Amino acid sequence: MEKDDFEVDTDPAIETCDCKNAALTTTETGLPPRRELHGGYKSSRFNAVQHGVLSAHTVLPWENKTEYEALLNGLVEEYTPRGPTEDHFVEEIAGVIWRKRRLRFAEAASYRRGLENTADPLSGTIDRALVQVGRTWPTIDAVTATPSATAKDLIEWKRWEASLRIALEILSAGKAGAYEAALAELDEGTRTSWQEELAPVPEDTDEDEDQDEYEEPYTADATGLAKYLRRWVLPRCARQLGYVENRSVIREQVLGEALDLNRLEPLGRYEVHLDRKLERTLAMLLRLQGLRRSNESI
Repeated sequence: MEKDDFEVDTDPAIETCDCKNAALTTTETGLPPRRELHGGYKSSRFNAVQHGVLSAHTVLPWENKTEYEALLNGLVEEYTPRGPTEDHFVEEIAGVIWRKRRLRFAEAASYRRGLENTADPLSGTIDRALVQVGRTWPTIDAVTATPSATAKDLIEWKRWEASLRIALEILSAGKAGAYEAALAELDEGTRTSWQEELAPVPEDTDEDEDQDEYEEPYTADATGLAKYLRRWVLPRCARQLGYVENRSVIREQVLGEALDLNRLEPLGRYEVHLDRKLERTLAMLLRLQGLRRSNESI
């Protein structure tokens, strides 16, 4: 910071102040002698914001200058600086706090970059998270789902699993009308997927000819439906239910792997530097104000 950047207040009223007026008591003026001499809190607050010795280089073009000024004004109100030196210290404190705020944004951005990789379905993160239960379902819902949403999803998936098991029990009993009764127990989505399985496959397709060579088509009866439910639908439901039950485990794993120490370590060192600077600046400001008050009391 260049010396010429400072705008020193040279109010004529201060330079030509009458010594007798400066010695007026609090009873006569309603204000302490020195505070009245320098214009009081309002003058100091105006000076700190208007000079802006440091703010021009503190607030980046894309940042909110109004928010910075609100922070600065709050600090001015808290410390009531008097004179350019105390104004400078208050602005230094505002700059440190503003940079610490910016540091939080950088930390969040680092996490987001990490999440892009660790939450990818093909990253293997969820596989590692669920190794203890042996079930996986690639998705990033675990990171964003709220506890209430997870509780709601658990109810829905358990209801679906219960309807599948009831349908299978009806089919296993082998009574008349079991096929229709089992279909009635299934949810609409499962019935739709069953009808799609029964639909004839077009002869002219681009799929591999050997893909379904050993799969027999399902029949629209109790045997075919029971086979479809056991082979495909119930295992899928169990996998998804196991995933929902372990969302918290997945979330912890994903967020843990998203922590890139190589990126966050420099941010941490910079924050320590800011903390030390804040401590030193605040100590100098308070010491200066203490000396000023001591001189005023003499």
